[in-house]
Formats: sequence, structure tokens, C-alpha cells
Amino acid sequence: MTLSGRTALVTGAGRGIGRAVAIRLAAQGARSALVARTAEELQETVRLVEREGGTAVPITADVSTEDGVRAVLDGAAEALGAVDVLVNNAGTVQPLGPAAEMDLERWIGAFAVNVFAPAALSFALVPDMVKRGWGRVVNVSSGIVAHPAALGGFNAYAATKAALEAHTLNLAAELKDTGVTVNVYRPGSVDTAMQAWIRERGENLVDAATYARFRSSYENRTLITADDSAASLVARVPLPETGCVWDASDRI
Repeated sequence: MTLSGRTALVTGAGRGIGRAVAIRLAAQGARSALVARTAEELQETVRLVEREGGTAVPITADVSTEDGVRAVLDGAAEALGAVDVLVNNAGTVQPLGPAAEMDLERWIGAFAVNVFAPAALSFALVPDMVKRGWGRVVNVSSGIVAHPAALGGFNAYAATKAALEAHTLNLAAELKDTGVTVNVYRPGSVDTAMQAWIRERGENLVDAATYARFRSSYENRTLITADDSAASLVARVPLPETGCVWDASDRI
């Protein structure tokens, strides 16, 4: 099963998993609208997609705001028309630190990126998918939802990803038998810029055991590549199953 002739919208496509997903989608024959806040990173992703023979349109926007979501929807519609596949990959691990010392506005801001943006884009695109009888929504989550107490200092991240998964599974149930599938994807421990940032600057923000875990994962080379994770995600997109929590480690 391929995605030849389909159109995709991928958020957080400027680097890491999002960039790798964009390249993998192109290899499956999909045309994509790619979203990120940093134009330079986004242009590099487009260059890599085009190098593989794919078609990609960059949209520089902040999806945590209503104006940003509207800019993404308008840009994708103008460039590609109807969207068949939505991959909500944009996310933030910030703010980190003891929960009782958390700045409330920053904590709420994490929900804007990790929950509001995927929901807003889905609500806007799903009705047309239903009309056409085919659509795919994949929300990139995290393994922290399975073990929310495991990472001290990640309260906002744990809460937002749990909310994202609840939203995903509830929406999937609502759309059952419409031809539109909605699934969660847990990407595994991936060697990304976020991982590097925590190793370099997170020692005083997370608890000692959590910091040691991030350091040892890198030093012991147990992290997987963004491309490995993206391959697992993209391979599942054409499947008809819905309401699932996919994990990068699961066999397809």
C-alpha cells in the first residue's frame, strides 16, 4: 500500500522526526505541505524532499495560535487542495522543572502546542475527509503516557501528551466506519535536538535520575534515528485500523 497521489500536511517538519516523515511520505508518492516555525530549517526539509523526487510546499507558521492554524490551512489548501493525511508532529517538551515552581502561562502554552494545535487542525480537516470517504490523522505522542511518573520535571509534557492521546482515541471512536482513521504514534527514544538539549542544559531542570537516563541512553547508543521512527509511522498510515496507540517498537 502506498500513498501515491495523496496529499499530506506535516507539522514540526523543520527537523527531526517531522523532517524524516516528510521524506518518507515523498518516497510513498505523497505531496506534502510542511509546517515549522523556522523558515531556514523548513527550506532544508523541502530541499531534501525534492532531492528524493518529491513535492513539498513550505508553510512557516506557529500552530499554537489561531492565526497560525488558519495560515497553515489556507496555505495547504491553496498549494495542494484537499488534505488526505494529517501528521501532527509539532510539539514541545517545555517547560521543564519542578511542577510546584512552574510558570502557569508556560504550562498552559505547552497545551497550546501539544493539544490545541493537533485538535484545531483535525477539526478543520476531518469534515472534508469524511465527505470524501478517506483520511488519515496521526498524532505524535510519547511513551511518557504509559509511565507518567517515570520522568521527574516533565509535568507539562506528561499532561499534554496524555490529553492528546485521550483526544485522539475519542475522535477515532466518533469517526468509526467513515473511512477516516485517527491514531496515536509513540515514536520511541529518538536521537533528536530535544534529547540533545536536555543532555546539555537540563541537569538543573529535571531530577537526577531522569537526567542520568537521558545521558545513558545517548552514551549507550540505545536511541533510534529519526528516520527509523519515521519509517515505522509512515508504513502504518495507509492501514485501515483506527483508534490505536502505535509504538515504534511494535512490529507492523
